[in-house]
Amino acid sequence: MRLKAVAAYWISMLMILFAGILQAQTNPVNRSEQDMAAYLMVYFKDDTHGLYMALSADGYSFTDVNNGLPIMAGDTLAEQKGIRDPHIYRGPDNNFYMVMTDLHIFAQKDGLRKTKWQRSEKQYGWGNNNAIILMKSADLIHWQRTDLRVDKAFPELKDIGCAWAPETIYDPAEKKMMIYFTMRFGNGLNKLYYAYTDKAFTKLVSTPELLFNFSQKRSYIDGDITEVDGKYHLFYVAHDAQSGIKQTVSDALKTGYRYDSTWYDPEPKACEAPTVWKRIGEQKWVLMYDIFGITPSNFGFSETTDFIHFKNLGRFNEGPMKSTNFSSPKHGAVIQITKSEARRLAAHWNMPFGNKL
Repeated sequence: MRLKAVAAYWISMLMILFAGILQAQTNPVNRSEQDMAAYLMVYFKDDTHGLYMALSADGYSFTDVNNGLPIMAGDTLAEQKGIRDPHIYRGPDNNFYMVMTDLHIFAQKDGLRKTKWQRSEKQYGWGNNNAIILMKSADLIHWQRTDLRVDKAFPELKDIGCAWAPETIYDPAEKKMMIYFTMRFGNGLNKLYYAYTDKAFTKLVSTPELLFNFSQKRSYIDGDITEVDGKYHLFYVAHDAQSGIKQTVSDALKTGYRYDSTWYDPEPKACEAPTVWKRIGEQKWVLMYDIFGITPSNFGFSETTDFIHFKNLGRFNEGPMKSTNFSSPKHGAVIQITKSEARRLAAHWNMPFGNKL
């Protein structure tokens, strides 16, 4: 009887331990900025239409984790056999959320499609697509993936011409993850829309709605929202003239954005894909953008403390910002990560990064 009691005791202890591990995986500890020690950049390249990652210990010098090669091939992720515009976000549950455009703009040339675009350019416009990719991970290594066809999820949107540059943010009022992205109908104007996802991050649970009513009757794309002290700063690409970066600010996440004619990027060449990230332990934010108006393309950077005045940091490898083992990055995003997260990711890709932290 005593042996049975001992066995029952240890079985119960193991069950409690397993339950604790499961609970920790389901509800990870929320991280604060004090826990952060490094930066993770995600980006893509035109020549591969694949996903890339780069790490930085100081927020100035970035090193690709796979020595400039994709960590995931576009043909394994996307219906169009190519991805663009990756964005990564740390949720309040401490999971990582990544979204991408399902689109390959060189598919015909690369022998992946018989036509220039997935559908008629006359009817649906340049670079037409109708899907975005949703991914979720607890460790930045193992990812669940959903290729979401927006037109199939919402029959009323069957005539969309594009679903581009998705980004994710948590809405504390709704207690849901919100995706916002560029969408147009047919070959009309590109505008910014938002919708909510399910908890598993596998589908949209609300019909996309207009996020920002741009008053210039021109296309606007590539939204990026950063919340600072109760203010939501929405940077986007205005097609007023040459493509460049503008900002609109609101007290609310989904409403109240007003047109501001100011150009916030210092670039003389055309740029797009704005994204904002904070320097660890400092009241400084970096505005990063994709300078597609130069060959080869490059990232540009500006720094601000008040979102009004911006200091031009120049382009990668032309100023303080460095890319050590990669070039020509496109449409990226940067988040803060912990020392253990950075070391685990570097170790997974056999990248000598641990001694930098």
